[in-house]
Amino acid sequence: MATATLAWDRVGHASSGGTASPVLNVSGGRILIDSLDQPLVSRCLDGDEAAWEELVRQHTRQVYGLCFRFTNSAQEAQDLTQDVFLRVFKTIKTFRSAECSFHTWLARVTRNLLIDHYRRTRQERVTDSIEEQLPMLQEKGAAAAGRPDQALAGREASQILQATLQKLSPDLREAVILRDLQEMEYREIAQVLGIPEGTVKSRINRGRAELARLLRKQKLAI
Repeated sequence: MATATLAWDRVGHASSGGTASPVLNVSGGRILIDSLDQPLVSRCLDGDEAAWEELVRQHTRQVYGLCFRFTNSAQEAQDLTQDVFLRVFKTIKTFRSAECSFHTWLARVTRNLLIDHYRRTRQERVTDSIEEQLPMLQEKGAAAAGRPDQALAGREASQILQATLQKLSPDLREAVILRDLQEMEYREIAQVLGIPEGTVKSRINRGRAELARLLRKQKLAI
């Protein structure tokens, strides 16, 4: 565990400033990364600390992006990212390359930890409704509505998108995030979520439609 924490300290803060954006995985880049993962995993299993640090470096933005999109908190995303890699450090022996890529396995580990986090913190919130978790972003949206003569800056647009994502149901939101923001294949998403590909496509289509409706509503309000 000390090794995992050390690796995070060295590379984990690269994404800590401002509004984070997840890695957009161009297919060619993904193929290259996937081909490099297996040797790194093998070296990690042999106790190679340098390989572990490289594995963390390559995937920190992916994990941080998922955590941030689900929590909308930079601090929570940082903490959860470290928790993910600590869990990976302890369970990497269970990874089976014949079943899925490391990228897909890591997304599954991250999702499971996010579910655990949501269940653990749900008791601390006044409401269980995911739509009501972000009053600060609602205030930002109201402030933006008072400036109809100004075009949305990139950061502001990102905040509105982030706030709107939180209004989707958890199953639709995670499907849209994995497909459109993490650019995972349908097959990979099905493996991560443990559901058929047809269900994945249905959730993505429904999520996109609902997101578009909410964004149009938001635009009309500005």
